[in-house]
Amino acid sequence: MDHITFLVAVVIVTALAFDFTNGFHDTANAMATSIATGALAPRTAVLISGVLNVVGAFLSTEVAKTISGGIVDDTLVTPGMIFAGLVGAILWNLLTWLLGLPSSSSHALFGGLIGAVWVGAGSHGVNFDKVVEKVLVPAVASPVVAGAAALLATYLAYRLTDRARKDSVTKGFRIGQIASASLVSLAHGTNDAQKTMGVITLTLISAGALGHNAGPPLWVIASAGIAIGLGTYLGGWRIIRTMGKGLTEIQSPQGFAAETASTAVILTSAHLGFALSTTQVASGSILGAGLGRRLAEVRWGVAGRMAVAWLITLPAAALVGGLAASVVQSGGDLGTAVVALVGAALATGIVVVSRRNPVHAHNVNDTHEVTIRTEPPAKVGTAA
Repeated sequence: MDHITFLVAVVIVTALAFDFTNGFHDTANAMATSIATGALAPRTAVLISGVLNVVGAFLSTEVAKTISGGIVDDTLVTPGMIFAGLVGAILWNLLTWLLGLPSSSSHALFGGLIGAVWVGAGSHGVNFDKVVEKVLVPAVASPVVAGAAALLATYLAYRLTDRARKDSVTKGFRIGQIASASLVSLAHGTNDAQKTMGVITLTLISAGALGHNAGPPLWVIASAGIAIGLGTYLGGWRIIRTMGKGLTEIQSPQGFAAETASTAVILTSAHLGFALSTTQVASGSILGAGLGRRLAEVRWGVAGRMAVAWLITLPAAALVGGLAASVVQSGGDLGTAVVALVGAALATGIVVVSRRNPVHAHNVNDTHEVTIRTEPPAKVGTAA
């Protein structure tokens, strides 16, 4: 029992570490466009986002229940499998952060768990029907819906303000962006913090500390909210640069449209218990906002690389999670220690490499340093 208790504690700490990486990895979802347009100063933006992520964590638990009792069979899962899955998710988050790629932290988590449970308990330990319904379908639909909504909103924004003074329009939409970006942060906390709540709840269920189909206790909700809020405050500057400056040049009306569309899609999905990727939603909204302005600059090469990252995130994290689970399962305590040490060493190496080309609040809007971009932008659009 002492060993189980210790392992459960290790898994909970690892889950909160993932939640922390989720925060700084996904700060761009809420604040990239507001920072890019100058609506908010970088440090102010991440502070607001961090606080509202914590608040958002308390608004719903439907997504947490989807994870703790939906995508995997909680009667077959062990804390060791969950630990292995979290290692895969954390390493993928850090790698894509290093590359400045706004991949899905959510799909990294799902992939790591699926791979670990598949190896540890067999394919029957994964509820593939729920994976399709609650993960894959929203993954395809949500960026399309968000992009279409942002495109339409951008078109209307420019049409309705066509004869107004440009400086007045810019100022007005920048003020609006403070509210819309704040709502995205609130929505992000509502959706993404719940994923870690679900993982911790699943761990407690697997250890017998909670009954099957139990919801997350209050301390789990609070700790997950604080962890994602702290990660958000640190600011994932590399990904903020990519989404704010690397995908398309964003003006304040576009930023407002993108943020409003993202908020609507994320909050609706959280209410329905869909564990979607907020990164994909925000990216789809930004792309839609770019297409909605006449002669906008959309960098399709960047969009293509982002799409590739989306496609390989779940299987890549599943592969790492599966490998980690095989080591944990065959090696017991020693295997768990080996996975922890190797994971920590790889994570440290990624952070050290990132120091060679630092991105921070002072250079996040330097467009000439957006290394992910390799071709000149194409001019497209529909609105005046």
